[in-house]
Amino acid sequence: MKHRKSPRLQGYDYSQSGAYFVTICTHQRQYIFGTIQDDNMILNDYGNIATERWYAIPDHFPDVELDAFIVMPNHVHGIICLDAERTNFKTVLGRVINAYKGAVTAGIRKLELSQVIVWQGRYHDHIIRNEDSLNQIRQYVISNPQLWYEDTFYSE
Repeated sequence: MKHRKSPRLQGYDYSQSGAYFVTICTHQRQYIFGTIQDDNMILNDYGNIATERWYAIPDHFPDVELDAFIVMPNHVHGIICLDAERTNFKTVLGRVINAYKGAVTAGIRKLELSQVIVWQGRYHDHIIRNEDSLNQIRQYVISNPQLWYEDTFYSE
């Protein structure tokens, strides 16, 4: 297998305190979490699992706080805040994302009793550097269902 270049910012410590905007896409961008109706996201059972597991993240990572979050038909957007001062250990963003993806996959596989592939192997992150950026990203996340038909993840 070819070695792929990491999309992470080289030399950046992803365990340091800060806010991170993440986007995680489903395998082959399949619509598995529900549908958009009248500019609202209508979650199905898979979407409910993705939502429940997201809100359970702080139960497993006490130095994580969650901010804006949305499940879309074929991806999720969320803001994760790491507070390295809160605990005696450092949580790395990638570890949080991998645990989340694993928990959602396990929940869906238990529901389906199959080895369905849920996620793409990678995820996108953006380091939020200031309050203005945080507020813009929050607004983007909240309004994502209304922008669905213009979204790069949308296809007919």
